[in-house]
Amino acid sequence: MGFIHSQFIETRKLPCPSESYSGQTIVITGSNTGLGKEAARHYARLGVKRLILAVRNLDKGEAAKKEIATTAAIGVEIQVWQIDMAKPTSIKAFATRLTSELDRVDIFHANAGLVSVTYNEVQGFGAKGVEMNIAINYLATYLLVALVLPKLKTTAIEHGIRPTLVITSSGAHRHTQFPQKSEPNLLRVVSNNREDSPHWMEQYPLSKLLGVFAIRSIAEEYPSYPVTINVVNPGLCHSDLSREAKGLQKVAFGLMKALVARTTEEGSRTLVSAGIAGPGSHGQYLDDCKVGEPSEVVTQNPDIGRRLWVELKEKLEEIQPGVTGNF
Repeated sequence: MGFIHSQFIETRKLPCPSESYSGQTIVITGSNTGLGKEAARHYARLGVKRLILAVRNLDKGEAAKKEIATTAAIGVEIQVWQIDMAKPTSIKAFATRLTSELDRVDIFHANAGLVSVTYNEVQGFGAKGVEMNIAINYLATYLLVALVLPKLKTTAIEHGIRPTLVITSSGAHRHTQFPQKSEPNLLRVVSNNREDSPHWMEQYPLSKLLGVFAIRSIAEEYPSYPVTINVVNPGLCHSDLSREAKGLQKVAFGLMKALVARTTEEGSRTLVSAGIAGPGSHGQYLDDCKVGEPSEVVTQNPDIGRRLWVELKEKLEEIQPGVTGNF
């Protein structure tokens, strides 16, 4: 019932962005389509100084740039940068470019993600391949977070502001009870989960659940921080996130979206709101443009969160030695 109330009642209350972003630099990954593109459109309309569309496909990014530019305020500079979240080398190269080319970063949206309905392995996230949902939505996302944090911290010092790093999460994290949580090596178990597993259909929700655990661990370990880091649930929206769905699964998801989904623009309001949520949102899960309560699996298992945080840092160090010192 909470989901239905959110989709039908709270959607009507989502504030349309109206803040001025004059002089600011904002970066959005996954911004050539869906929520990222609509959030970018809001920022451009509201006068951001520099807007970085971070995308995997540069041609699609340029097409999005042209579309966004038609409603942008005068003087907004829009750039298209490449990042492939399936390749740690690309994430590192992007972060290096961000550090060297941008004079400041006021808001960073780690928005790129996917739903993989078939088992695929991604290489480069350690000695062995990692299942795609976990690799992209969890490991790649937090590798990116760790790599761009120094620039946001420098921005805070040099400009006397408090930048915000927003990670796009999902209410789908409630759709798993984390059945593997009693296993001795949590990350290894979920990284190897396959289609023949009885828990395969929970793999996407689990990838988002892990991210909520991580954000709470960051705030617990670093409560006094010059950067606000939060996660936001945009609700069920019309987007191409489920583009890989097939057969009955595709039909069922399409029907559900037709009945209850928010428009992409409405969902994007939650991302923009999270960008100005302020220090009170540090380490928080944002729902319907306000601080919300994540799944009980998260709130009632802090010990699991601490174990996952240790394992995540170990994995990030394996990918990029020294990177966890950026937290």
